[in-house]
Amino acid sequence: MSRSSSASRSARSAVLVLTLLAASGCSQRAPATATCGNVAYQLSDPAEPANRAVFAFNRSVDDHLLAPVARGYQALPGFARQGLHNFASNFAEPKVFVNDVLQGNGKRALTSLTRFIFNTTLGVAGLVDVSGKMGLSQHRSDFGQTFGVWNIANGPIVELPLLGSHNLRDANGTVLGMALDPFGGNSDTVTTLGNAATAGGIVDARAEALPLTDLLSTWPDYYVALRDYSAQRRSNRVAEGKVGKPGAWQADCAGGGR
Repeated sequence: MSRSSSASRSARSAVLVLTLLAASGCSQRAPATATCGNVAYQLSDPAEPANRAVFAFNRSVDDHLLAPVARGYQALPGFARQGLHNFASNFAEPKVFVNDVLQGNGKRALTSLTRFIFNTTLGVAGLVDVSGKMGLSQHRSDFGQTFGVWNIANGPIVELPLLGSHNLRDANGTVLGMALDPFGGNSDTVTTLGNAATAGGIVDARAEALPLTDLLSTWPDYYVALRDYSAQRRSNRVAEGKVGKPGAWQADCAGGGR
């Protein structure tokens, strides 16, 4: 990697982070009005024919490549799978931290930062979740959730090649998350570790989702099943961000209330 290329990538990342942090100063987390129940969501799919074409491609790749790899990954010893899961999750913590800050949640941001420091130093580059054993539970934050906390509208459904079903807001958040490099790209070692974490995280996440997709694939329309499930899950994720506490949002209310 040339110095000019590294400098360019660092500059782009720095500008992006500073822009986002500036935006966060003008934003406030909107209060949630409930703490449980699936959140009502609006779903618009005007490009459904085109989305179904992309979905067919994605399903072919998944059926012939990703899902078989994920099923093979499940045959690995539990400690190996847990180690890879921890490593990939730890490498993603800086982006979680950025989004916690943008959502105006200092407590979650501090948790993310502390988890990253402890797990990277004491947990052998994140292979061991030392922070979890200390009571600092992992949580997830991403740019799509942040935009939702900022009350940006969902927009229409977009089926992204290899990335699946998103609304337009989350699609932009996904692309932004992929473009952001919190580490600056100045080290070939960090870049290699980042690529390994990304690949491992994809396989680990796909393996975790196998029971769900095996179930949804039995529905009459797999495209609709995945699209609607993804929309509901993301709506709940935004609600959790507005509540501001991991695990505070429960999909099922006690007594079946909503």
